[in-house]
Amino acid sequence: MGDVALTTPVLTALRKKYPETEITLVTRPAFTPFFASIEDLNLFTPDFNKRHKGFTGLIRLSRDIKKQYKFEHIIDLHDVIRSKILRWMFRLYGIPASVINKGRAEKKQVIKGRTRMPLKHTVERYCDVFQKAGFPVIPEKAQPLKSSHGTVSKITGLPLTPDVINIGVAPYAKHELKIWPEENMIRLLTLISEQSETKYWLFGGKEEFDRISSFHERVPESFVVSGNMSLREELDLMSNLDFMITMDSSNMHMAALSGTKVISIWGGTDPITGFGAWGQPDEYSIRIPAEELTCRPCTIYGKGKCRRGDFACMNWLTPEKVYETIMNLKLL
Repeated sequence: MGDVALTTPVLTALRKKYPETEITLVTRPAFTPFFASIEDLNLFTPDFNKRHKGFTGLIRLSRDIKKQYKFEHIIDLHDVIRSKILRWMFRLYGIPASVINKGRAEKKQVIKGRTRMPLKHTVERYCDVFQKAGFPVIPEKAQPLKSSHGTVSKITGLPLTPDVINIGVAPYAKHELKIWPEENMIRLLTLISEQSETKYWLFGGKEEFDRISSFHERVPESFVVSGNMSLREELDLMSNLDFMITMDSSNMHMAALSGTKVISIWGGTDPITGFGAWGQPDEYSIRIPAEELTCRPCTIYGKGKCRRGDFACMNWLTPEKVYETIMNLKLL
């Protein structure tokens, strides 16, 4: 989901710069709310569970797309097996394709500790693909969506009051190497609540609903967003928060693209590999410096297990350290 969300600043800028060019985005139905504010962007939503499932489904998908639209160029922003097959199909139809360079070799060098130089951000890599296709573009900066407080109240049943600090919290991620110990997050929120009158909005994927519900029971003045709102509603709510606290997760990207300040906590992964929150200051990304812990980053996407066995990259980040950073950034 994070990779899809990061296409929005590029597609928004592309639509504005080339208004006469017809652009069609092929994406899952669940992700279409990301693109609701982009005018004149065609959306084609495959059915990967039935009609477009498997190899024969991809053949059918290429035919369905070709039947509905007349393309002159294919842009592959993903470069995985499914998109590789699709672009191969279109080449058989005589339609050229440009594909993203994910910098896999460069990222391996970072993981092996051979370089600490920040790599291109994923958004910049998306821009490079369009440049190769003849459509140079400068990505848009994150723009606040800013629904009215009344709209948010209607969605949640709870008001966002100006005399209370409203903080979004996404305490989990897809992989364990990206997750700060739960006790640390609860302690951090306790420290914040002792400083300011606060309301917490708990975000996460549907598969995290049980964990978030249990987390909610331990955090006073919290509301469970996960499983209770649509993606569009979550984006609306995020845009009205004072700031978010997240792991390296899709919620980090969603909040940043909604124009909200995002404090992100990093363990085995690192924003230098190109997946940081778009448009956010580097000091908002909290992690143990590689100079202090030379094993990190140890992964690009968060897969695997801690090679040290003590999860130092997360355990050394105490709630007090994170709280001090938040205070120094004057977010409270």
